[in-house]
Amino acid sequence: MPSVALAVTDGMLHYELSVALEVFGADLTHMVNPWYDFSVCGSGPVHVDRFRLEPDHGLDQLAHADTVIVPGWADTDREPPTDLVQALRAAHEAGARVASLCTGAFILGAAGLLDGRLATTHWAHTGELARRHPAATVDPDVLYVDNGDVLTSAGKAAAMDLCLHLVRLDHGAANANKVARRLVIPPHRDGGQAQFIATPLPEPGNHPLGELFPWALERLDQPLTVEDLARRARMSSRHLARHFKHLTGTTPLQWLHAQRIRHAQELLETTNATVDTIAMATGMGTATTLRRHFHRSVGVPPDTYRRTFRPQEPIPSAHHGS
Repeated sequence: MPSVALAVTDGMLHYELSVALEVFGADLTHMVNPWYDFSVCGSGPVHVDRFRLEPDHGLDQLAHADTVIVPGWADTDREPPTDLVQALRAAHEAGARVASLCTGAFILGAAGLLDGRLATTHWAHTGELARRHPAATVDPDVLYVDNGDVLTSAGKAAAMDLCLHLVRLDHGAANANKVARRLVIPPHRDGGQAQFIATPLPEPGNHPLGELFPWALERLDQPLTVEDLARRARMSSRHLARHFKHLTGTTPLQWLHAQRIRHAQELLETTNATVDTIAMATGMGTATTLRRHFHRSVGVPPDTYRRTFRPQEPIPSAHHGS
């Protein structure tokens, strides 16, 4: 069972703290088993906005965790507590994966964990982070950065993107999407979603397009058009576009494209199918087309993605779309 430790101190931001608690602290063993061994670690009781949080363990426990999460921090103008900085260094040296949410990147910077690495934070603070930590390369235009051992996210909803990315790394795409379905409520930010996170779908029956989504997903290998979708939904193309924008934040064709990429990700993770076969199963047509669109959407070629996310145990051969 992978272990996650939440590192806390006075002045943590309520939203990012809540995201980490909701994703890793909730008992989701009925969905993913084993889930996470979760703990909250601090040097003593901490104050977050108007409530008081009592840690389960001291900061020394961070060195025993597989992953350490540092939530956003309100007091970016001052140096973080020395004991927290030292504990983060020790955890990283012990092999922990250390991730910050939003302005928690300033604490990682103080610990020297951003030196020589790409990083991000809330867009309003990227300039200050770059100024204070010149050895880091700060990218203001991404939702999160994964360096392998050190990860950072942008602000607010990007914290959820990074947490779901960690779930995907630990438990696979299918389980990450299960968790996303439970936690994320439409509308979705398809155009701004981070790499590697599959878009959770609204459940059938909750809206006018409830039956259309599964119908389309079963036919990703076919050349579906907006007219095909509108005909199935029994509405005009104009009304379809309006419903799609409200529910997914994108257009029908952009949604279809995102689902083809998502299906390609799942096939790369769960089958031995060749890129040519996956291109046909996802409606991309050719391996060349799939490679181009996959790299543009995900940031890495299909083969690289498969090496990163493929499970170690044997997996079945290809399955095709219907």
